[in-house]
Amino acid sequence: MKRKFVFATNNAHKLEEVTAILGNRIELLSLKDINCHTDIPETADTLEGNALLKAQYIQENYQMDCFADDTGLEVEALNGEPGVYSARYAGDGHNAEANMLKLLHAMEGIENRKAQFRTVFALIIDGKEHLFEGVIKGEIIKTRRGNSGFGYDPVFVPEGYSQTFAEMGNELKNKISHRAIATNKLCKFLNSIQ
Repeated sequence: MKRKFVFATNNAHKLEEVTAILGNRIELLSLKDINCHTDIPETADTLEGNALLKAQYIQENYQMDCFADDTGLEVEALNGEPGVYSARYAGDGHNAEANMLKLLHAMEGIENRKAQFRTVFALIIDGKEHLFEGVIKGEIIKTRRGNSGFGYDPVFVPEGYSQTFAEMGNELKNKISHRAIATNKLCKFLNSIQ
């Protein structure tokens, strides 16, 4: 019988990505699936802290094994910004377009375009907490390219590639992305304990 886990997210894109990476190894439930309609606060000042806050909320309120993630785009020339505030960079509205425009504006005239996407998963299973990290390095380009993906995908080109995440399509992105790296670590761990 497949083990059930709650992925503590309302982000349909993230759910789709992680489901594609996990395949049919475990049964993945969303917050909607467990009737959790709370906007779980992300008040920590690190990705690790936010991921743990979300996972702990589900564990405490629903008593289910679960995992949650937080992801940030960390730009070297901006001292790691937007980082933990990536989703709210241009305000609390979680407006991806506004966030991307603010980033491009902040990068105007800056030669150093190095950046990295970093995802941290916090897993709570059998009452124990585990963290898994995925990082992909790359650079911020000056103008957006591509229509797939979400968030900052149209302006991020991963190292070793010429296409942005938004140009390469989900199949390739889901093999090489920060979330894929962290999810694969999570899967390896889950497979080792089943």
